[in-house]
Amino acid sequence: MTADARAEDRARPGARAALSAFAVDAALVLVFAVIGRASHGENVVDGLWATAWPFLTALVAGWLVAVAWRAPFAPVRTGLPVWAVTVAVGMLLRALSGQGTAVAFVVVAALTLLVFLVGWRLIAVRRRRARTAR
Repeated sequence: MTADARAEDRARPGARAALSAFAVDAALVLVFAVIGRASHGENVVDGLWATAWPFLTALVAGWLVAVAWRAPFAPVRTGLPVWAVTVAVGMLLRALSGQGTAVAFVVVAALTLLVFLVGWRLIAVRRRRARTAR
């Protein structure tokens, strides 16, 4: 096996981990949009993309700002910046696209996304520590 192949093998788990972490983040942003639409009695399927796209776009920006692929599971180093950018940019995109940004919505969105985007990372870190402590 060449040195390049060994380096590629070592890089794959990190890339897979980052892709998995991004997928969890994106799924949770979609869950957030589904919950929001359902809680207002709106058609979830028809309007899901309209509700979710600003936050999904902002999530990508958050990953870029936080350089999240370097430490995708870190609650503070990655989770908090990804959350902050997702909320701030998501709300900006909603406002620019003519969607609502009422104060109550901003508060609920910020808290929900904090629990989602940072919370799962806290759980993952605790589980990993518990496994290594055995």
